[in-house]
Amino acid sequence: MQLKEPTSYEKQIVLIRKKGFLISRQEESECIQFLKRVNYYRISAYFLPFRRKEGGYLSNITFSRIQKIYEFDSRLRGLIFSTIEDIEINIRAKLAYFAAHKYGALGYLNEDMFSDRHNSMRFREKIRSCIEENASTLVVKHHKENYDGQFPIWVIIEFFSVGMLSYFYKDMLAEDKKAIAADMDTVPKLLESWLRCLTDLRNKCAHYSRLYYWIFPAMPAIPKNSMVHADRTLFTQLLVLKYLYPEPDKWESRFVIPLKAMIEEYEKDISLHHIGFPVEWESLLCFSKNERTVNQTENASLWKAAGSFHPRIRQLD
Repeated sequence: MQLKEPTSYEKQIVLIRKKGFLISRQEESECIQFLKRVNYYRISAYFLPFRRKEGGYLSNITFSRIQKIYEFDSRLRGLIFSTIEDIEINIRAKLAYFAAHKYGALGYLNEDMFSDRHNSMRFREKIRSCIEENASTLVVKHHKENYDGQFPIWVIIEFFSVGMLSYFYKDMLAEDKKAIAADMDTVPKLLESWLRCLTDLRNKCAHYSRLYYWIFPAMPAIPKNSMVHADRTLFTQLLVLKYLYPEPDKWESRFVIPLKAMIEEYEKDISLHHIGFPVEWESLLCFSKNERTVNQTENASLWKAAGSFHPRIRQLD
């Protein structure tokens, strides 16, 4: 098959009109400015919700609506990404604290910390890659100069991607996974699934990829007491953020309320069905009285048996 030839902005407008999307003469200049900022191939993915099964697209859909959906998607990614930041930092802290207490600063390099499924050679290669990719940072230079290139778990984990955090947890011993999951008020099977889904969602946001009308590769496991039927739409992925969020008392104000305001702002252009949102989405995303609440001292007993651990206070250490 021969590759398509590049087209001018004017010809791109012709293509959009041929698909059935409406652009008035007065909107042409604005449309061209938009296409200069957003690649045609990128925006064309937002035509998909309006495609008919038998081919072609629904009639009377304006290109300005496509632009609004694109804008909504962009802002939604921003909200989700800032939420993932809180979750990711919390997971790093929990894994590093547990591993350091129980196995020591460099215990993560010992195969005994992991289950039989763990590929030590592959893991060490990932560690080396983390160090090489950050070789120019003061943290790496400091540890090479002062600690013979040894990196305590609470340092190296800051270079781990979410995917690597997921891999790290998945390969831990069953009893350790159970302890960490308990500290997050869940069980290993659910936590493993959520970390896998978090990796996909985080990568989509980090690369500014489309979330609207997207089917995710992994279906998250859902607690037995949940009223939600799991699927691979965006809404179920947002439930994962709810389950993992480290401060449930702030979840509604930091995520649900801004999300509701965003949806109301774009309600004339978006369809909740396109992102898997049920009618009762707001109540499902909020924590009910029967769901878990965070008590930071509740699981302190889990760590007592691990012994004392006193990382040096200086940031570079």
